[in-house]
Amino acid sequence: MKKNKIFFETRFWAGFVAGNPFEAFDAIFDFAHLDYYKQNLSQAVLHCYKTKVYKKETPCNVFVFYTTVCSFLKVCYCLKAKDKKWKVKESSRSETVFHLSSLTKEEFDNPFLVLQNAFEEKTLQEFEFFLSEITELSLSPYSGDPDSDLTTPYIHLIKMLDAAELIRERGVERIKKTTQAEPLTE
Repeated sequence: MKKNKIFFETRFWAGFVAGNPFEAFDAIFDFAHLDYYKQNLSQAVLHCYKTKVYKKETPCNVFVFYTTVCSFLKVCYCLKAKDKKWKVKESSRSETVFHLSSLTKEEFDNPFLVLQNAFEEKTLQEFEFFLSEITELSLSPYSGDPDSDLTTPYIHLIKMLDAAELIRERGVERIKKTTQAEPLTE
């Protein structure tokens, strides 16, 4: 059976089509810094509950942010099952304090856990709905109650951003499959 290929749709904001998820991560974080994504996500969620329009002067930036984060979600979804083939390299420095505070020690050691946990709780479509809902509500001059829970996908998305930054910083290496040799018996 043929697998359905996920298109990351990077051409809208990066200007080229990323062929693999690691290339797409590079494009995402070359486009903007981690703080940009976290700050814009937080501000968009906060503006869902306000009558003030988010980025009223340049609403097109909200659309670009939306398309970039949609691509990011697709990359994360694609990578959620890759922990069996890839592992994040060990940190080259000894860190006693995590600079990515949204992650637990276990998630810091294995950022792929963040992706697995997020997509066990919410589907890709639910994350995309969350993103479209906060985009719509943050650009509306009316305050209203969102139709769905915004907190859970928001927390998962912040954690995924931190995990993605770790994956990108440390790099990944392919896990070598070891075969156990049969003992010789006489």
